Formats: sequence, structure tokens, C-alpha cells
Amino acid sequence: MAKKQKYYTVWKGRQTGVFDNWEEAEEQVKGFETAQYKSFESMKEAEDAFKGNYWQSVQKPQSLKVGKQTKSSALVGKHTNESIAVDAACAGNPGKLEYQGVETGTKRVLFSMGPFPQGTVNIGEFLAIVHGLAFLKKHNSTLPIYSDSRTAISWVKNKAVKTNLERNKKTEELFELLDRGVQWLKDNPYSNKILKWETAFWGENPADYGRK
Repeated sequence: MAKKQKYYTVWKGRQTGVFDNWEEAEEQVKGFETAQYKSFESMKEAEDAFKGNYWQSVQKPQSLKVGKQTKSSALVGKHTNESIAVDAACAGNPGKLEYQGVETGTKRVLFSMGPFPQGTVNIGEFLAIVHGLAFLKKHNSTLPIYSDSRTAISWVKNKAVKTNLERNKKTEELFELLDRGVQWLKDNPYSNKILKWETAFWGENPADYGRK
């Protein structure tokens, strides 16, 4: 019996789009940190899914399971536009890294760094949050910061970075920024809330680079 044809939607990968064979789709997502992809039974389903985002295709719109708990849209609520959002983009893991911060409501870019020759998404997300905190402190602002990285948020709260990235000539500039970022957190109290951007309910992070 012939194997049934499947189609693959790649929202985040080396290249994005709809692929009619796994071999080609796999090239886009294998080894790509934070890759987002899913298989479908028909080309139409795959193309329709690509018009939306990954989370809409893998989760029910009104609820999301997190461990043994279930988040609901009512529980999550709505985000506030009176805030800034940060995000990082990394081509590979490790790979070329950049990060930015934007006004959540307007998506106006407030700061942008990179590209750095080699880094990881979590490092970029951490630096983006710290950069955001420093930016807001400079402007005497108590606005909250949204990030979609739980790892980076925990690093900021713990004032410590845990990474397997090797420190060498290629990554030295990035590690110097990490050292400065950790020290800034130790030296500067702040009242800004650091909040998780709930992609499954709100759509893509406003600071996302849109490379899908």
C-alpha cells in the first residue's frame, strides 16, 4: 500500500513555507533552535496553516496545557500596549544573533543590537531584557517588558546566565555584554515587571523579526 502524501508547514526554520516532502522540510528545521513546523494531510490545510501561526495549529484557541495545568484565554487575559516587547533572532544554534526592543502597541523599534557572529537565542533574549530594563531606567519609566523566553526571564530574575556556548575569540564580544548585563542587574534595582508574552493567545511577539 502506497504511503499517503503529507505536506509540511515550516513557520520558523532556515527557509519557511509549505513543502511536499519531509526530506526538504527536514533540511529547514533539523538543528534549528526554536524551529516551528507541522505536517498536514492536504496542501490546502498546510497553506491555510501557514497564513496563521504555529501555535494556532497545534493548540486549541481557548486553552493551552502547561504541565499538569491548563491555561485559558480568560485566565491569561490581554496584554497591555503600554509596554515594550523584546525578542531575539538566531540563524542556527549557535548562529548569527541579533535582538531588538519595540513599543508593544506601535512596534516602533527602540533599540537594536547585532548581528553578532555566534550566539544562541536564549543569550539574545536575556540581553534584550536587560537592555530593555536599562533603557527604561534611563527614561525614568516603569513600563513592563514582555519576552517570550521563560529561560531568559529566569536568568534575569536569578542574575545569572547558564549557557553551553564556548567563550572564544568569535564570542568574546557577546560574553563581555553578558558580563556587563549580569553586573547591571546586581547594581541596579528596578520596579519594572518582566512578563511572559503568551504567543498562543496573543499571536506573535511584536518584537519578532518576522522571518517566517
